[in-house]
Amino acid sequence: MNRKISMKTLVFSSFFTAIFLLGSSNAQSCSFSFPGRSYATCVSLPVLNSFLHWTYHESNRTVDLAYRHTQITASKWVVWALNPSGGAMAGAQCLVAFTNSSGGVQAYTSPIPVPGYTNTQLEQGQLSFQVPRLSAEFGGNQMTIFSTIVLPDAGTRFTQVWQHGDVSGNRLLSHPQTQEHQSSFGSIDFSTGVTSGTGASIAGSRQRRRNVHGVLNVVSWGILIPIGAMTARYLKVFKAANPAWFYLHAACQTSAYIVGVAGWGTGLKLGSDSPGVVHSVHRKIGITLFVLGTLQVFALLLRPKPDHKYRIYWNMYHIGIGYSVIILSIINIFEGFDLLDPEKKWKRAYIGILIFLGANAAILEALTWFIVIKRKKPDSDKYSHSANGINGSSGYGA
Repeated sequence: MNRKISMKTLVFSSFFTAIFLLGSSNAQSCSFSFPGRSYATCVSLPVLNSFLHWTYHESNRTVDLAYRHTQITASKWVVWALNPSGGAMAGAQCLVAFTNSSGGVQAYTSPIPVPGYTNTQLEQGQLSFQVPRLSAEFGGNQMTIFSTIVLPDAGTRFTQVWQHGDVSGNRLLSHPQTQEHQSSFGSIDFSTGVTSGTGASIAGSRQRRRNVHGVLNVVSWGILIPIGAMTARYLKVFKAANPAWFYLHAACQTSAYIVGVAGWGTGLKLGSDSPGVVHSVHRKIGITLFVLGTLQVFALLLRPKPDHKYRIYWNMYHIGIGYSVIILSIINIFEGFDLLDPEKKWKRAYIGILIFLGANAAILEALTWFIVIKRKKPDSDKYSHSANGINGSSGYGA
């Protein structure tokens, strides 16, 4: 009996200890002491090891705040921002802090425009609301921004955004595109203290769409199209593969185009969901690929017969466009890897596929040239013997 009681006691004590430790851990993260400063409210932000402390003054609609970004080095910039328009980074009104090349901590304001937002360099500028006080300090792998802001005339509930990225000299580089960085925004009510990390679910859904977009385009433009081109170039040399090589080539390229259009469509959807974010190079190459791929499909309907006098020009067009699509596809896939910033194993896997396809192409190139030259040699010898009168009328001449 005593043993049963002691086991129950152990279970309950372990449970309440875990609850206490969880609560005390969260309290400790928000019970940070600021010399000469105190704040009425504190929240632990859901990602990027960040905390926001503030005091709201209802009489003049001002907020005294301290944004702490922990577990960070001096080679990083940090941002905390309000977005009165309700979006994420596009339209955000930022408080920026970083350690400059002279070793000093620099703090300033930076508005991010909604139209034309790409990868902002966080240029200094005036915000849409007043910031009477702004400073920052770095120490103990922690950057803290201190500020007083006058809330816009739109209540007390807004979207907040927080970020960090690398610094090169005095130049602020773009932040990473990981899921944590994509989900570092949510709502905050300075009056009630209620916050919600809505960005996590939104960014999670967006990240899944980005992953689908990437997989569809890698499989279609990056793998199927090169395989289809290799099928047409190398299989048709073998007489036994005629006309099967043509149907394999057409099936492979048609499938690649259908999957590629689906990937292109997901890209358009991602762009429409983020109207302020424009990845210009990736987007332009993607549109070019779609146009060239569509031209290739319609070109099949205008393909002349093999003995037609214009067939040689059609072949030049078809092959030229085809190789252009392959080159642009590979370039754009690596552009996509830089934007998605996935785990390195995925980029390495695609590089491995390219090496495999390239090695096979090199082997098949040598093999097919050997077969073609070997076939031409007997025809050349036959023509030479006939022209020199060898065997007379009873030989080849007969």
